[in-house]
Amino acid sequence: MPRISIIIPVFNAAKYLDRCLVSIIESLGNTSGEVLLIDNDSSDDSLAVMRKIAKRHPDLIKVSQCHTPGAAAVKNFGVDHASGKYIWFIDADDWISRDAISKLLTKADQTGSDLVMMGAERVHGDGSTSDEHKRLLSPVLPSESNYKSRFVRYGMGPWQLLIRRKWWNEHKFRFQEGHIHEDMELMSALILYTDKYEAIDETLYYYFQNPDSVLHKTEFNPNIFDIFPALEGLYSRFKEADAEKKYHDELEWFFIWNLLLDSANDFAQFPEGRDGFKKSREMLSQYFPNWRKNRFLREKPLNLRIKVRLNYKR
Repeated sequence: MPRISIIIPVFNAAKYLDRCLVSIIESLGNTSGEVLLIDNDSSDDSLAVMRKIAKRHPDLIKVSQCHTPGAAAVKNFGVDHASGKYIWFIDADDWISRDAISKLLTKADQTGSDLVMMGAERVHGDGSTSDEHKRLLSPVLPSESNYKSRFVRYGMGPWQLLIRRKWWNEHKFRFQEGHIHEDMELMSALILYTDKYEAIDETLYYYFQNPDSVLHKTEFNPNIFDIFPALEGLYSRFKEADAEKKYHDELEWFFIWNLLLDSANDFAQFPEGRDGFKKSREMLSQYFPNWRKNRFLREKPLNLRIKVRLNYKR
């Protein structure tokens, strides 16, 4: 059994694949692992680039295709075909540090963790990592008081977690297919199912803010409204785990942040997105009618609280 399966969904990422894979190969070193490159019907040269690189590393890189559209389907496909003790989802336009894999596996093996979170860095679209462009994503540390509360509120991508594959499969976790916010629907709920959690407070992952990605379009994309079924799905997961009351404030804040701050930027960017504000008001009224009293919102700076209220009234 390989120690790690690295799952990389690929869609029109030909110009980034080499950078991503070089970083992974260097980080793996002599560690037993597999890299699952899964093309999702790319229209560029991604598949050809994948096959060319795989020929140079036939014992490490496996190329396959998933014809069901969407990143969720590709990630589920990857898990189904993985054989490593741990899985790590990595985006095709991102890269990792040279010591990332050794540090993550050492931490996981020593602690028997189901989840190991790492620090990450958002890199601006021009590739710059200067202080004016970078944004550090600090991990949730298990030493923090009530760390599960922060985990629920965090909203991390799957690329920020090393995951024990057996644990993932035992709980039958799947990304919800059919919408673009598949990570949001699942990731914050993972902590409900384990106390075996660790973190490495170092930058091991570099998240490239790709201007060509599905979440960074300059033209209107109706999939921005996928935020609503994603949040409904997340709430359902907490309800199924009988945890929606225990984490009421955390979920409430998660809804506020994603509806009235993050997605509000998308709604306001295009005339076609304006209906998102109405849908946001309806969703908050349904799930969290007293959201204005949220304790995490009250802790935020005045300018942010004002922005939230203004977006609610738009």
